[in-house]
Amino acid sequence: MNLDLFDHPDFHPSWREDLCPGAVVLRGAALADDRELLKAIENIAIQVPFQYRATPGGYAMSVAMTNCGDLGWVTDSRGYRYQSTSPETHRLWPAMPDIFRTLAVHAAEEAGFKDFQPDACLINRYQPGAKMSLHQDKDEEDFGQPIVSISLGLPAVFQFGGMERSDKTQRVNLTHGDIVVWGGPARLRYHGILPLKAGEHPLTGQYRFNLTFRKAV
Repeated sequence: MNLDLFDHPDFHPSWREDLCPGAVVLRGAALADDRELLKAIENIAIQVPFQYRATPGGYAMSVAMTNCGDLGWVTDSRGYRYQSTSPETHRLWPAMPDIFRTLAVHAAEEAGFKDFQPDACLINRYQPGAKMSLHQDKDEEDFGQPIVSISLGLPAVFQFGGMERSDKTQRVNLTHGDIVVWGGPARLRYHGILPLKAGEHPLTGQYRFNLTFRKAV
């Protein structure tokens, strides 16, 4: 663990948990900024409300989504892709808040990935029963850049698998403030979220929010 980061006012990991080469969980790393992060999510959702999207095959996703940054990830009958505007408003996505970028960059550095400059942040909102099936993040142009994922609100079980969908998965409990980073040899590993269990979080109520940072182009 790089203890120098403990002195940085914007980064407060409790401990580092290695999942495999290239993948780590930074426990509690976002706790000190949780209220600022949630306020930023609220402001983004006012501009571009959460939407329930469908996969190209017509499968209705149980997770509501919005985006911020230069690009946003969307899915519909035309496929998975990044684009600079919201399909609903036809306006540019809201700018990525400084606190988002700061945490993502510092988390990537702690995990061993320097010079990460995310241009897209997908914001997922889970409610009890919502899940994310095993998938790879492969709509980006450069797989040399890591993925940084921040968890806020209700706890969730993160499935982290191998390079094939059928590979055995690890089940990783994620709680409020945890950050997961994966890249390098782990960049294209399958991952997902098991159905969210019902609960009540003092800051998010019956929701879990997930911020996923990527360098799309």
